[in-house]
This record gives sequence, C-alpha cells and structure tokens, in this order.
Amino acid sequence: MKAYVCKVCGFISIDGSAPDKCPVCGAPKKAFEEKENAITTPKDANNLTELEKKHVPVVKVVKTCGLIPEGCADVHARIGETLHPVLPEHYINHIDFYVDKKFIARAHLTPEKLNPAAALHLRVKSGKLSVIDLCNLHGAWITEVDL
Repeated sequence: MKAYVCKVCGFISIDGSAPDKCPVCGAPKKAFEEKENAITTPKDANNLTELEKKHVPVVKVVKTCGLIPEGCADVHARIGETLHPVLPEHYINHIDFYVDKKFIARAHLTPEKLNPAAALHLRVKSGKLSVIDLCNLHGAWITEVDL
C-alpha cells in the first residue's frame, strides 16, 4: 500500500498526502517520503500465511466501555492472530490508530516487558478505524474495521 512515511519517527500518513507537520514528532513536510510498499496487507484475509498471522493487527471494538460508560467505546488491538514475538531482536515498535484516515494516537512498545497490544477509549462512535503496527523486522501492517 502506497503512503507517505516520516523519515524521523516512522509515522505513516494514510490519507493520500504528507501532512504539513508530523502529528507524532513534529517534523516538517519535507521529512516525508512517498513509499510504494509502506504498509503490508494480507494477500487473502480469509487464508493468512504464518507471517501474516503474526503481524496483521486483530481489532476488537467494544461499544460499551467499563471505565467511562458515558459516550465511550473501547478499542483493543492485539498484534497477530498468533501473538507476535516480544524479543530484543524481533518486536513491535509501535501501534498507530486512525479514524477515517486521520491519526489519533500512538502506543510505543518496548520488547520483553510489554505484550504486543494496546487499547483506547474512543469518544467517536462511528467511522472507519485503521490500526497500523510496525515490526522492527517485517515493516508496517494494517487492519481496518468499522466502528
């Protein structure tokens, strides 16, 4: 999938253009480069390869939040149907969240101490949620779901 990638922090713009300023690190527009294969998508979502099973985010949207019951939906993102490794040599660097192709949050992960997963409490109840993870060895992977 073609996208614009920040050369400073690895943020990926998925709305078809480079932002004037990176929403993660603040780098200027000139820090972005267009990459033809910036994000990997499964070849067949119903028949994942072993590599895809470890890298494609699995997303669950819970419409009723247990922490903030008024107007909140929980989003749980786990990296991999088969849980991704968390080793010093092979790990998930971060998980980025977007609503309607606009960036909303990043979860930074460190190997060995954290599982490859993150959760958000959204005030938004509709739209398309995109979750992108960045594996230090196998690049960026995406899943999109309706809220």
